[in-house]
Amino acid sequence: MLVDADILYEDNHLIAVNKKAKQIVQGDKTGDIPLSDLVKKYIKKKYHKPGDVYIGVPHRLDRPVSGVIIFAKTSKALTRLNELFKNKTVTKKYYAIVATCPPKTEDSLNGYIYRNTKQNKSYVKTRNDAETKFASLSYKLINKSNKFFLLEINLHTGRHHQIRCQLADIGCPIRGDLKYGYLHANKNLGINLHAIELSFIHPVKKELITITAPLPEENIWKVF
Repeated sequence: MLVDADILYEDNHLIAVNKKAKQIVQGDKTGDIPLSDLVKKYIKKKYHKPGDVYIGVPHRLDRPVSGVIIFAKTSKALTRLNELFKNKTVTKKYYAIVATCPPKTEDSLNGYIYRNTKQNKSYVKTRNDAETKFASLSYKLINKSNKFFLLEINLHTGRHHQIRCQLADIGCPIRGDLKYGYLHANKNLGINLHAIELSFIHPVKKELITITAPLPEENIWKVF
């Protein structure tokens, strides 16, 4: 169930939610209740709406990832949001906690990603071919503790598991991410990758909107 504190932004066209790690955005084979359905129930209850509630999904976050995610409340808004994401005019910022200091304190990672659907895992490749897609992000080291390093990441393309596999490729798997080489799972079975901010031109109002998601309550985030 969603509560008001989970809602980061809402108007007649959009609603943004602070997704928790392990929540799924849309239904999958697990049968778990997806976040999109929870948003429908929240709107239906809040506004006493009869019948079905429309919710469109213009983008996704991996199940173990937390942070800001946007849903469309109308088909018109969904169409325009889809265009924004397709045209890469949405600025996407993430925080990631890693246990290994990256090779450089600030860098861009550009390469090609191959998605293995059977493994549900992606791999960084050095060459482009028919099975790969170009992937780009930039990162900088913004804080550190005795054991961990906090990276700020600007995502330029939205490939499958992109941040997870590109950081693992430089020897910096995200804390808790067993799939990409971290040695121990987190207690909540999520990973310490958080979508901290989305910024875009509102698809209807045509004004700049920046939505920020508070960090999770886990103690590890409080270190930074």
